[in-house]
Amino acid sequence: MTHGSDAAALVAELTARGETVAVAESLTGGLVVATLVGVPGASAVVRGGVVAYATPVKHTVLGVSDTLLASNGAVDPEVAQQMASGVRTALAVDGAAATWGISTTGVAGPDPQDGKPVGTVFVGIASEDGATAFELHLDGDREAIRQATVSELLARMSSTIRGRE
Repeated sequence: MTHGSDAAALVAELTARGETVAVAESLTGGLVVATLVGVPGASAVVRGGVVAYATPVKHTVLGVSDTLLASNGAVDPEVAQQMASGVRTALAVDGAAATWGISTTGVAGPDPQDGKPVGTVFVGIASEDGATAFELHLDGDREAIRQATVSELLARMSSTIRGRE
């Protein structure tokens, strides 16, 4: 499964706007940033990525509230929002946060996590104006869920950017 055209369109849009993106991933394990950097010219806009696969790393590297993680677990809309916000500053360059932060957290399977069924995923999108999260309910095996998460996040990010015209 390829997300190249979605990624290419997103990179082109960010380039045209002079904006940057930083990526925080859990269940996708680097697939989002790998998809973005697969686009020629991505270095103009992609700051980098943090794979915060272990729950404590979401707190120590991305600044997600340890209280929130303890009470709600990692598969939570507020966690996705805090991951997206946190990666903007974690990957700051010369003191400037990335324009956008995007994140993934969820359950790829094979077993439920934090009381959430397989296929429950939250993707986050953050800018200086705040953060939002989208809840996804995806079907399939681990790989299908991870791939669908990348597709959904790229599509929602493109839509969010277009909504700021």
